[in-house]
Amino acid sequence: MGNNTVKSRSEIRDVVAQGIQDTKIIDVHTHLFPPSFGELCLYGIDELLTYHYLISEAFLWLDIPYESFWKMSKREQADLIWETLFLQNSPVSEAAQGILTILDELNVPVSKNLDDVRRAFDQRDVDEYISRVMHVSNVEEIVMTNDPFDPAERQYWEKGEMGDDRFRSALRLDPLVNDWDHTVALVREMGYEVDERVDRRTVKSLQQFLKDWIEKIHPLYVALSLPHTFTFPERGSSTRILEECLIPICEQYELPMALMVGTKRQVNPDLKLAGDMAGRADMAALENLCRQYPHQKFLVTMLSRENQYELITLSRKFRNLMIFGCWWFLNTPYLVEEITRMRFQLLGNRFIPQHSDCRVFEQLIYKWKHTKHILENLLMEHYEQLLKKGWPVEVSDIRNDIEKLLRGNVLHFINS
Repeated sequence: MGNNTVKSRSEIRDVVAQGIQDTKIIDVHTHLFPPSFGELCLYGIDELLTYHYLISEAFLWLDIPYESFWKMSKREQADLIWETLFLQNSPVSEAAQGILTILDELNVPVSKNLDDVRRAFDQRDVDEYISRVMHVSNVEEIVMTNDPFDPAERQYWEKGEMGDDRFRSALRLDPLVNDWDHTVALVREMGYEVDERVDRRTVKSLQQFLKDWIEKIHPLYVALSLPHTFTFPERGSSTRILEECLIPICEQYELPMALMVGTKRQVNPDLKLAGDMAGRADMAALENLCRQYPHQKFLVTMLSRENQYELITLSRKFRNLMIFGCWWFLNTPYLVEEITRMRFQLLGNRFIPQHSDCRVFEQLIYKWKHTKHILENLLMEHYEQLLKKGWPVEVSDIRNDIEKLLRGNVLHFINS
């Protein structure tokens, strides 16, 4: 490649593929924990098979009562899902194929006998295994989701047992905004003087609560998962908590707010965590937040496919808004390609193309492998078009673009 300039389609593919392979990823939103968090660190084939994506898919075929499934041990649940989705049916869905991608990338022999697969996962040193999974997926830093209202997690923060700089925290505060009437009791139990009515004393106490947890866990951002019905401003407690507690403290500590908008909780409560779905949101709330608080940075992802075009156009208007990822039900190859292509065409490289949203460690492997394949093809098209139009494409340009997409945009937006 003379003068570091690519001249052909094959050269572009080689440079793009190598760039994506070499670039270390920052996964900006997961539900993973380090091994020091004990049973909260999920891994292994039974955890993978009992992930809520596969549970809800299996129940499309199962005719057993929901209660019967939840009474089973995790191993029995995994056996049933394997029988239903891998033996009685071909593993066609993205979640099912993800299992096969994981086995392939970890060099686990593929077998229709689940016990054979289990043996390949047995007797692993957890610390070495987590490092191997991160190496295979090429993920260098993992941003967790950290819930101060979860007693199982809170005990580890109280003990100060983090001790792994590959894991970064994010302070998740959904209950404060979405369900203050019930959350007030939890905050009281944690030693803060708060009332159902968000009065001056409650605001002051909540501000102290936020400061204490920010000082305790040093989050990269404050996160809120919001329903599709979320509005701002409104006359209830959520707006007052946002305006007088969350946003002022985030501005004080220079923390972005990550807003994940569009959940429709417990459409089928019998499925428990698997019973949620997506709802189309009104963009006015985000418009109002971005306009009213120009110095507050917002990382935003939305769950409804129908909201994606509006979100992209909104992010063209406000530089304090950064789109990230294809969240939850959108994290399927067809939709990832469609949405990422649209983002490229309207935003250039100024977005964060993906996050894994993993709950089980090995999911890092398939979610990033599938995303990187799509990203490679889309970047190929992009650079081919530049070549056809006579624009010189440098190897350094390609590597710089990839670095921004997989890590640089995260770091710049959070730290600038």
